Amino acid sequence: MQTVNKWPRWLTVGLAFPIVILNGWLLIQVVHYFQPLVSVFVSAVLLAFVLDYPIQFFQSRGVQRNLAIGGVLLLAVVILVGLGLTLLPLIIQQLNELVNVLPNWIDSGVQQLDAFQNWIATQTVPVNLSSLVTQVLERLSNQLQSVTGKILGLAFDTIGVVVNVVLAIVLTTYMVLNGDRLWDGVYQWFPVNIGAKVREILREDFHNYFIGQATLGAVLALTVTLAFVALRVPLALLFGLAIGFFSLFPFGTGIGIGLVSLLVALENFWQGVEVLGVAVAIDQINSNFIAPRILGNLTGLNPVWVVVSLLLGAKLGGVLGLLVAIPTASFIKDIADSWRAGEFHRVENTEADSGRVEGEVVVTNS
Repeated sequence: MQTVNKWPRWLTVGLAFPIVILNGWLLIQVVHYFQPLVSVFVSAVLLAFVLDYPIQFFQSRGVQRNLAIGGVLLLAVVILVGLGLTLLPLIIQQLNELVNVLPNWIDSGVQQLDAFQNWIATQTVPVNLSSLVTQVLERLSNQLQSVTGKILGLAFDTIGVVVNVVLAIVLTTYMVLNGDRLWDGVYQWFPVNIGAKVREILREDFHNYFIGQATLGAVLALTVTLAFVALRVPLALLFGLAIGFFSLFPFGTGIGIGLVSLLVALENFWQGVEVLGVAVAIDQINSNFIAPRILGNLTGLNPVWVVVSLLLGAKLGGVLGLLVAIPTASFIKDIADSWRAGEFHRVENTEADSGRVEGEVVVTNS
């Protein structure tokens, strides 16, 4: 390090850049090679983070940790089984219905477009949208049918997915039971002053982000589904849950609302407009009144870095990478801010001073 410090700054930066790029490329190759194992491990860690929240809640009420862990795991199993027996069959049924009715909806959309084109012709406006929109609708239909078929195939025909889910559940259970000792072993590799701060920031960023996002997504899915049922929107449950799922990702709520509104508009244009207005209104209420109370300014990231982190997360881990991209970027930002603010150095000095004081006391007593 002393030799490197004597080098010119331009040489140090010039050598650091290719090394960082090479290490990043190697990291991508390793992640892609061990993709299933990485996905299982990351999913288990995230689930353990989420389950730790109610465990700590019960512990704060005086419940012993082992009893709190058992109660939370039992409650989680009951909820998963209940959802699997009630919602999952309905979702699969509505997915099949969507695949079956989508061609009819596209025909209806084309007919509505032709009627709109005829009305424009009567107004002597030289606009021809039929061919362009028809091609877009056909591509959308093909993509949706392909995605739906892949989802159903993964759900029923892929043994590896089932095995990974079982492994994730088992690993989550072990992470909940023995996670503290695991993380203690990991943080032992850090200096004492840095490990405690890193642990605090990591827990805060990931724990709060996922608890907040899951809460907001569940509230949005429930309210939108109830509104769609009241409006008699076809496939209300499927569309409401889809919007709630999209809301877990940054900028995903608008994409989900737009896609659902477009699908409904194919069958009935005015109902699609109604769905768009109601969903946007509910999302605004959720974003402006509920989200600030739950999330606050959690990440503090510039929107540019949000987009960059999402692109990198999608490149490295697909959907799972999108989920962890924002809290990971927030964690890196908080570590950099703490380092720049000198918090790590202050902790070092405090520990050094305490060590000197203890040494002086020992010497004096002796």
